[in-house]
Amino acid sequence: MTGKVLVLGATGTVGRPLVAALLAKGVAVKAASRSGKAVAGAEGVVFDYANPATFGPAFEGVDRLYLLLASGNTATTELLLPVVEAAVARKVKIVFQSVFGVDADDSIPYRQVEIAIEKSGVPYVLLRPNWFTDNFITYWKPGIDHAGVIAVPAGEGKSSFIDARDIAASAAAALTSTDFDGKAFNLTGPAALGYGEAAAILSAVLGKPVAYQAVDDATFIGILTGAGVAQDYATFLASIFYPVREGWTALVTDDVATLTGVAPRSVAQWADDNAAALRA
Repeated sequence: MTGKVLVLGATGTVGRPLVAALLAKGVAVKAASRSGKAVAGAEGVVFDYANPATFGPAFEGVDRLYLLLASGNTATTELLLPVVEAAVARKVKIVFQSVFGVDADDSIPYRQVEIAIEKSGVPYVLLRPNWFTDNFITYWKPGIDHAGVIAVPAGEGKSSFIDARDIAASAAAALTSTDFDGKAFNLTGPAALGYGEAAAILSAVLGKPVAYQAVDDATFIGILTGAGVAQDYATFLASIFYPVREGWTALVTDDVATLTGVAPRSVAQWADDNAAALRA
């Protein structure tokens, strides 16, 4: 592997630490985003899922792709399958950031993308991260700031929350080795926690009460849309709490350690490391 790695969503939660991790390994990176701005010293390139005219310049000189769908989008197959086709046409290895649990049903759009990649004939690795610990800032921070509450429709369900830095490290390993080709990995943190347990951890770091409030889907969608999240994406986020309530996201695996050689970070470690951002 002597070409460049194309990282989609390079300015995002996983993309930024992934670009940094690849550069630290001495890998040439093309950081793709709608703006095309350079990221952490990597070459910037304009990329728009909905505009195939941006694909050619983005793939030039590339032999590996980190494929993900940027948050806020729900047209999974419509946006990702053309990118898969472009990568396959150029014989580019694909490391795909999928979603935890999609292998349960082949009709799930993310699973359909996985199947297309599996059948493509190019080298690939499938990464299926569980709920991001970083969501406590990305999505739930306004509720924590304004009311000291995490209001989500999780019921009593638990999740093995994973730090985005551990997803990035896993992706960097998959992109710089052939040892994991043709395999799928379920990426989790080291333990499954309920939202009440996570709230207690955040409360200790913030030095103020943080509580978990179980809400129904309609209330949750209203909270998100009131904060500026698009209706369709808010509805999508509500729908994926069903597996949480059913206990399906409580699984803990060793896959991060298998890929990186290092155990994943706990929610407590994430909270300590992000204390300033949580307090801001």
